[in-house]
Amino acid sequence: MDKWNKRFMDITEHIATWSSCIRRHVGAVIVKDKRIMTTGYNGAPAGVETCKDRGECLRNKLNIQSGTHAELCYAAHAEQNAIIQAAKEGISLKDCVLYCTHQPCVVCAKMIINSGIKEVIYKEGYPDDFSKKLCEEAGVKLIKYEDL
Repeated sequence: MDKWNKRFMDITEHIATWSSCIRRHVGAVIVKDKRIMTTGYNGAPAGVETCKDRGECLRNKLNIQSGTHAELCYAAHAEQNAIIQAAKEGISLKDCVLYCTHQPCVVCAKMIINSGIKEVIYKEGYPDDFSKKLCEEAGVKLIKYEDL
C-alpha cells in the first residue's frame, strides 16, 4: 500500500474526531497531487445547534434507518462539507481524489461526480448501493481502502 494513501486516510480518521454527530463520525480529505485541498467532517451547518449540543440525535429519535432519508438530519456529511469548503474558497476539485472514512451516500456521490473528483478512497462501507452505481456510470473510481 502506498504511504501517501495511508497518510491521507490517517488524516481522515483524525478529522472524523471533530464530528458533532452522535451517531457516526466521518472525516474527508480532498487531495490533488499529494496536496490537501480541503477537509470536512459531518456536523451541523454554521449557526445551527449540533446534535451533541441538543443532547439527542434526530435520526435516532425518529428511528431512521442508516442509509435512508439523509435530509432528516441536522448535519451535513463530511464529503459535502469538504466540497462546500472548496466552493467557498474558490478551489477547483477537478481531477482530485477524495479520501473518506466511509463510502459516500448517493447525495454525496452526486456532489462528488459534479465537482470533478475522479476517485474516492473509503475505509468503511455504507448501506447505499445506488451511490456505487452512480459513481461507476459517471466514471468516478470508488475504491475500498483495504483493496489498494
